[in-house]
Amino acid sequence: MPLLSLHSPVGDLTLFEEDGALVALDWGWGADQAPSALLEEACSQLHAYFDGTRTHFDLPFSPQGTDHQKAIWAAISTVPYGTTISYKELAEKTGSVARATGGACGANPLPILIPCHRILAADGKLTGYSGEGGVETKQALLRLEGVNIPHQLDL
Repeated sequence: MPLLSLHSPVGDLTLFEEDGALVALDWGWGADQAPSALLEEACSQLHAYFDGTRTHFDLPFSPQGTDHQKAIWAAISTVPYGTTISYKELAEKTGSVARATGGACGANPLPILIPCHRILAADGKLTGYSGEGGVETKQALLRLEGVNIPHQLDL
């Protein structure tokens, strides 16, 4: 499986490709780098995102999951850069419930690219994040996007 790693402000990241689409983004540096044109473009877009010059990703995704998870991930992808919605609002958009929506967020195989960091608790608090560093990473990504979080962690 082609994979390519990059350094980022939230740690080393590794992208995985299968059949011409991105299937996973993991924290850490992958062994046996096998770059492709798609992975190089994904790295370029991620660098631009972290530099503050890209607000959305234009890449083919093919995350593996249940139909419910894929519906949640598709809805997450419509949440604009620099904005947030609650798990409850996301659940209402998809005909789900908040707890199941949170579970789908936690199972997101393409964090950052499918921006589950933009989903907050109903009271605006930062809760859970599947990426390395947990809520601190979620907060760092939201700060990068210019989101004012009223209940920020005291880092």
